[in-house]
This record gives sequence, C-alpha cells and structure tokens, in this order.
Amino acid sequence: MNTVQRIAKNMAVLFLARIVSMLFGFFYVVYTARYLGPANYGILSFALALNGIFGVITNFGLDPLTVREVARDKSLAGKYLANGIVLKLLFGTLTFLIVFVVVNLLGYPEITRKVVYIITLSTIIAGLNNLFNDIYQAFERMEFMSIGQILQSVLSLVFAITAIKLGLNVVYFAMIYLSVNLIILGYHVVVTTWKFLKPKIEVDFSFWKSVVREAWPFALTAISISLYLWIDSVMLSYMEGDRAVGLYNAAYRLALIFLFVPTIFNTAIFPLMSRLYIGSKENLTKILEKHFKYMVIVGILIGTWIICLPGEFIVIVFGKDYLGATNVLRIFGLTLIFIFFRTAFERVLEASNRQAIVTRTFVEGAVLNIFLNLILIPIYSLNGAAIATLITDIFVFVVLYLRGMKLGYRLRRSSFINVIKIVVSGIILSGFLTVFAHINLAILLSMSSLLYIGLLRLLKVIDTEDLMIAKGGL
Repeated sequence: MNTVQRIAKNMAVLFLARIVSMLFGFFYVVYTARYLGPANYGILSFALALNGIFGVITNFGLDPLTVREVARDKSLAGKYLANGIVLKLLFGTLTFLIVFVVVNLLGYPEITRKVVYIITLSTIIAGLNNLFNDIYQAFERMEFMSIGQILQSVLSLVFAITAIKLGLNVVYFAMIYLSVNLIILGYHVVVTTWKFLKPKIEVDFSFWKSVVREAWPFALTAISISLYLWIDSVMLSYMEGDRAVGLYNAAYRLALIFLFVPTIFNTAIFPLMSRLYIGSKENLTKILEKHFKYMVIVGILIGTWIICLPGEFIVIVFGKDYLGATNVLRIFGLTLIFIFFRTAFERVLEASNRQAIVTRTFVEGAVLNIFLNLILIPIYSLNGAAIATLITDIFVFVVLYLRGMKLGYRLRRSSFINVIKIVVSGIILSGFLTVFAHINLAILLSMSSLLYIGLLRLLKVIDTEDLMIAKGGL
C-alpha cells in the first residue's frame, strides 16, 4: 500500500467511524438538551466549557508531541506511553485543584459545583485515553481509534436514555461522561496490550524534562485555543446566566459537529507531514496545497449550509425552545469556513517543528477574543460572543497564513484561483438553498451537495488526481 492509499484508507476508516459516532452523538445531544432544557443544559455546558479551558493542562501538549515523535521512531512508543501516563495524572491533579478553586471563588451553587467536579474527573480520564489514541495514530492504525470512538458514542447514548427513563437530574448526566471514559480506558489498555505493547508506569525525570521542554508550545497553543473556544461560555454563564449558556452552546455544539472533517483529515495526514519534513520538504508543500484545497471545498459547503439554514438545523436537533440561538448559529457558520481554511497551515507548521509560531498566534488570538467578549457580550449578549469568535478565527487564519508564507510554505497561483472558483460555487449554492429552503432538509442537503460537486467539476477544481485519491479511500 503506497502513501496516498494509506492516507486515504485511514481517512475512510476515521470518516466512517466519525459518521457512526456522530449519528449516536446526534441522538445523545437531542435527548439530553431537550430533556434538561436550556437552563440545566447550560449548567452542563458551563462545566464542559470550564474543563475545555483548564482541561488542556492535563494533556500539556503531550498528544501532538507523542504522535510526531513516535511516527518518526516507533521504538519510542513504550517510553512515551509509560511516562505520559504519569505526567497526565500529575497534570490532571493540578487541573482538578485549579477548577475547584475557580468554581468556589466565583460562588456557583452546589449543583453546578458537583457537575463541574465530575466533568473534571472525566476530563482527566479522557486525557489518558488520548495518549492511547496517540499511539494508534503514530502507527497509522486508525481502526482502533475508530472503534473506541464508536463505543464511546454508543455508551453515552445508552446511558443518557437510561437516565431520562429514570428521571435523573443533571448531576447524573455528568456521571455519564466519567463512566464512559473509564470504560473506554479499559478498552484501550486491552487493545494496546494485545496489538502494540504492554502499558506500564515509568518515572524518568530526564525524559520528563525533555518532553516538557518540547511539549510546552503545544500546551500553550492548546490553552490559547481553549480560551477563545470556551471563554465565551464561561463569561456568558457569569454575566448572563445558565439559559444564555444553554442557548449559545446549542448553536456551538451544532457547529462543532461539522469540525469532524478537518479533525479526521488532520489525524490521518499529520504523521505523514511529520515524516516529509525530514525526508522531502518539496512533497510537504504539495501535501499542504492539497490539504488546503480540500478544506476550502468542504468548509464552504458546510458553512453555506449553516448560514442559509440555521433555524432548520436548530429545530431538528434541539427543538423550538432553542430558536433563540438561530443568529448565533448563522455567525458560527461563517466562523467554520475560516477554521477550515487555517487548519492546513496549522498542521504544516507543527509538523515542521514550528509549533512555537502556532502557539504565539493562538495566544494572540486568545487575548483578542477575551478583549472582544468583554466589549461585545454586554452589548449583544449571545450574538456578541459569536461575533467575537468569528473575528478571532479570521485573525488566526490570516496570521498563520502570513507566518507560514515567510517560512516558504507558499500556495501557488492555481490555489488562489481555485479558492475563487469554490467561493463562486458557494454563492450559487446559497441561492439554491434559499429558493428551495421549504423542502425536506435531508433531501435539500443531498441535492445541494450534488450541485456543489457538479459545479466544482465543471470549473475543474476537482481534477482526476483528486478522484483517484478519493477512490483509494473507498
């Protein structure tokens, strides 16, 4: 199996698993949000947002570093796994202490504090699970990661339905996250022992020192990303209350669902990028161009769907009680486009040992986002938080592109011409969606996808090589 076929195969496996996981995750969100209502769903969302910010301390940048180094030298797998477990437990303890202090200083009620504590423990266990997924990714055995994702989504849905049938409150819904992550941890231990190596605990202080020195830029990047991804929910909770957080996160969760595409692509291609940086920088640049083109294509399609049909998505998933988040979701649709745009430059810089550049960019973005939230939330409430996120993502994309270009990662003129063609196709698509918005959503999305692909083929954005790559993943 050649490199392109292997990437295509891994992407196909991850894509299939993600679709199945999303299907179960979709019903989990539907049942949970509708059962809890905006206020209680806001409590759960606040706990997840707070851990989105502080939970990255648990991982401390170890995940991308582990993938990069083990992908280059498979013999390091045992070393990174054994020491990574201990490091993540230590950083996880620190995370719990920080979260404990924060929720008590801010004076949240007892039920909110309980939910936050349980979600924090779940986040620590999830950090250990990520370490095992790093090994699968580095060995390019994505099927084991995929099985874990499916198992996690199935268990979450089963436990949620059980909790609803029993009439349990939001605290027990927090317990679902902890219980499922513990079961998945058991799965990873069994699979890793069976297929790769026997997990063990190791304390190597000299290794820790070198790992932390290399990982801190990844950690700072993750903290910065988490800040501008989740700080709006935390600020809304403190300034506007639980219902505002529930509405905002309804739109936010819907938008996040569609990020599975760049997540899958990045997971499959990052090990190859890491190797090509050492072996062939010319080929690395070619991969960058392909990466960027595919993300622009998918980003415009998904973004146009959300911008044109926000109310339809919200009603289907969350119900009419959440229609107050319609404009927020429309803004997030535009935001997604720029997130898709930036992902290729983010990955190529990290694969090239330039993670410090990514870190600096996201630190700047986090500062900008906090500043914008302080200004816009008091004026525009939910919409203000969404606008702050949009401006931040545009800023991050532009800065990453400019800094990547200075290092020689330039896009050819043909790439920019393709972007123009894709945008034109997206504009035509938006007209189609507006005219036929009254028909069944599933049928409309299917028809619009065919129209969009047809336009891209007609404009020669999708070429023969792209079709061969797609065929290789089937």
